[in-house]
Formats: sequence, structure tokens, C-alpha cells
Amino acid sequence: MDDPFSVEGRVVVVTGASSGLGRRFASVLHDRGARVVAAARRSERLEELAGEHPGLVPVTADLTDPGHIERVVATAVERFGRIDVLVNNAGTGIPVLAVDEAMGDFRAVVDLNLVALFDTARSVARLMIEQGGGSIVNVSSILGSVASMPIPSAAYCASKGAVDALTRELACQWARSGVRVNALAPGYFPSETTAAALDDEATLRYLTRTCPMGRIGEEHELDGALLFLASDASSFCTGHVLVVDGGWTAR
Repeated sequence: MDDPFSVEGRVVVVTGASSGLGRRFASVLHDRGARVVAAARRSERLEELAGEHPGLVPVTADLTDPGHIERVVATAVERFGRIDVLVNNAGTGIPVLAVDEAMGDFRAVVDLNLVALFDTARSVARLMIEQGGGSIVNVSSILGSVASMPIPSAAYCASKGAVDALTRELACQWARSGVRVNALAPGYFPSETTAAALDDEATLRYLTRTCPMGRIGEEHELDGALLFLASDASSFCTGHVLVVDGGWTAR
């Protein structure tokens, strides 16, 4: 019986792949037989990732620049002829009280987390529509559904809430073209975005005390959800936000 979770031979683009969850996503997909194009701003980290995963294609790119998005898509097409899966993971967050947040910083978070994610999704979708289908996985967050306080992050929450809404809209626009669009919404996992919070003992105690499962997530605990959304296992699933959070949003 064929494995419905298989990504063997699929061409996958992973953005924000130089560290944290994006690096994990690229590694998991590569190790499952996917042909991976990994994009991020930090070229040294991408080269390190490529060195650990023979055949992985690194592309240095700032996705807030539309020209860089075009380069990522063009690289995938030149190397592999198509794109089957996009893991739209690039993002950032700045913990700061809303009354103190500089508008330039707010716009920068929204520009990467939402505007660049949209531009990347539609650039890849144009190709997927031509080729008859594909799967787009937007990486959101539980903070698209609930407030982040006592860790203040208005821009991050606003951008991720918009990602969830955008996921539903794009899913409906492209469903009959064979392009599925879903979102993966992690709870608290180790990453560069959460490092400051998890390194603070009081904050870590709060997070573990508040989570129904009594802990933060381990990076491998997103693997199954990622493979589900990227593969044919989710062939009748679109417009869905898949939450992996230890029960945080169920409280």
C-alpha cells in the first residue's frame, strides 16, 4: 500500500530555512526524499545546511524584495522543472509593548510575515496552476488566534491572524485549480523567535504552567503535521489551520 504521507521526489521550496523551524522543515522533507530548495537571508547558514544534506539547493534571498522571490522560483524551475510544495515559513517577531513599538518595526514585521508570504504564495501558485496543482503550507502561529500577553507582540499577532485569514481566502480562490492552501500553527517551540522568552526562567515557567500538557513542544513534534499538509495525505484538506500546541488554544 502506498504511503499517503510520502514526499518522495516532490519539489519543495522552504523559506526561512536557515534556522529554527524552517531548518527543521527543510531537513525533514529532504530526508524523506523531497528535492528541496531552501531560501533565507543568511547565506552561510544555508550553505551549512546544504553541506549536511547533499542535493539540497540553497538560495540566498530577502523575500521582502519581489525580485528575490522571482529568483527563488526561477531556481526551483531551472533545477527541477516544477514546484510541488511551498512551505511559506519566513517570519519574524519583536516582543515589545504596543505603546513603545516604532511604526517602522511594526511595518517590518507585517511586511515579512504577511506581505512577503502573500507574494511568495501567489508567485508559486501561478506555476502550480499551470502544472495542475500543488500544496502551499503557510506557517502561522497560535498567536494568530489568541493574544500573546504577557509576552507583548502586537505586530506578530496581527500578522499571523492575517495569515490565517489569507490562507482561507487563497484556498478558496485556487481550490478548483488543484492548489491546496493550508496553514500550520505551532504553539511554543524552540526557535530564534521564541529564544528570548524561553531563556527567561519566569517566562518559561509561565508557558509550561499554562500549557495543558505542561511543557513546550519539541521540534520533531511538528514533523507529522508538516508531512500531512505537504503530502497526498491531506488531499481533501484546504483552507485549514492545523494547530500543534499541546492544548494551549483549547484552554
